[in-house]
Amino acid sequence: MKSESKRNLSLLIIAISFIAFIYGTIKAMGIVDKTYVGTSNGIYKSYVTTSEEIQDKAFSLTSHCSDRLCEVQTLLDYVTNIPYKTNNFQQYSAQKTIEQNFGDCDDKSNLLISMLHALGKEAYFVLVPKHIFIITAIEDKRLEKIKGLWVNGKKYFILESTARNSKIGFPLHYTLDEIDVIVEPFSNEKLAIENLEWKR
Repeated sequence: MKSESKRNLSLLIIAISFIAFIYGTIKAMGIVDKTYVGTSNGIYKSYVTTSEEIQDKAFSLTSHCSDRLCEVQTLLDYVTNIPYKTNNFQQYSAQKTIEQNFGDCDDKSNLLISMLHALGKEAYFVLVPKHIFIITAIEDKRLEKIKGLWVNGKKYFILESTARNSKIGFPLHYTLDEIDVIVEPFSNEKLAIENLEWKR
């Protein structure tokens, strides 16, 4: 009788352990799903953040602004003036990029899009061969003559985090066919692209 109770207890412990393992695995897969996105060049890992530190940085940088154009350009200026340095084997968080005062296109784009998000700006990652840049939608008459990337009939302006002192509406240096994916950075969902144009 005692041995049967021990056996039943052992089976119960094994069953609970198995359930905990399955739950942990599914949860981990969900986290990975939200930070990794598949591209034709492999897997891209997002390091975006909603940390209080980055939110405070975004608000303090743009406190002098009275319109959206100023806010976006101010954040872009801040990020483009962080020195560009490639990190072949390491990708850094937004906080680390500020702390070390250098980064590559991944690091600087993660920082920029995290600050844009802190201010409630619509922005997406655009992945092209061996590079990443950001697009954002801004309605401002001063940008009417600037070309933009039209995604499904909506105009977005390129923000190039690696070009020092670059302006909103950076030129597209890739063909439309080279645009691999456009990603919402916080859900990591790929935009369904039905129509893509580069025009005013």
